[in-house]
Amino acid sequence: MMIPQCSPLANYQAHKLEIDRAVRQVMDSGWYILGREVEAFEKEFAAWNGNACCVSCANGTDALELILRSLDIGQGDQVITVANTAVATIAAIERAGAQPVLADINPETFTMCPDSLEKLLSRGSGKVKAVIAVHLFGHPAAVSQIMALTEKYGKRLIEDCAQAHGATVNGNKAGSFGVAAAFSFYPTKNLGALGDGGAVVTDSPELAAKMRRLRQYGWESRYISSYAGINSRLDEIQAAVLLVKLKYLDEENRSRQALAAVYDAGLAGLTMLAAPKVKAGCAHVYHQYVILAEERDRLQNFLKENGIGTAIHYPEPVHLQPAYVRYAGTGLPQTEKVNRKLLSLPIFPELGPEAAEQVVKTIKKFYS
Repeated sequence: MMIPQCSPLANYQAHKLEIDRAVRQVMDSGWYILGREVEAFEKEFAAWNGNACCVSCANGTDALELILRSLDIGQGDQVITVANTAVATIAAIERAGAQPVLADINPETFTMCPDSLEKLLSRGSGKVKAVIAVHLFGHPAAVSQIMALTEKYGKRLIEDCAQAHGATVNGNKAGSFGVAAAFSFYPTKNLGALGDGGAVVTDSPELAAKMRRLRQYGWESRYISSYAGINSRLDEIQAAVLLVKLKYLDEENRSRQALAAVYDAGLAGLTMLAAPKVKAGCAHVYHQYVILAEERDRLQNFLKENGIGTAIHYPEPVHLQPAYVRYAGTGLPQTEKVNRKLLSLPIFPELGPEAAEQVVKTIKKFYS
């Protein structure tokens, strides 16, 4: 039997009765857009993450764009982020009209390197308005150092939490450090909908109010746009699904951490790969369990032949992809070096320790 790399279906089946009941209630209500379920989810998610406000939207890319536009970041502005991320981070910057500037990464955490960031900030470009720190694979970025740098140079800190629902630094959740943070609820996320969905969290009621208008054509009142906005709304069905799943998120993150512990113990001592590192004071929620593997492609094929699914997140860093090759000359040696070895092993709450142990056994067989 194939061990999948992830399984949104397994997560749905784990909560099927509650989800089906919640969806049926929405269907029977006759109200399908921006109603009670959305309002309830926004309230619950903000409280769970420790923020004052939550503004839901259609997806995580839109969430980033809404943040940038609410801060009046656009044409002629620059935003520093990383190339070792889903293309959505870069796409959102360009959709807002701004230009991405790319920092290198820490090769242990795969997140933004503060030293690389400071080199970019110290150039003194007045065009740089914000920094988007990506909490990749479930491990927080170095937010304390990044916050110190954004304060020093007078820039806004935005968090991309698409893969970090529940990750913490010194007990504070990702999404509680910057001026605002974007989340994705794509089905494979730690908190995943049964379709697309996203949200912004912030402690600024003023920014939240502006984003609520921006997500619906800039309407100040119905059909009257005070400024140009977009159409990006979380529907009632997805909000109802997320309300059900949110109750189990902490428990499911603990399940991911327990699976990661099985991998950590089983893979310890293998010189041909490196397991993910967790920095002191951080809680990793393992959206992905990503190793750095020698002979990565051969290992991936071997695992597939033995019924084990894996993935490469991501096959090319953004600056080496055809649509963004104009950023290829920015010099990101650690990003490019790490990218050639990344491999995501199976991890999802329903996987179970026995399956994780089978993955370990098969990896050891490959390297023996």
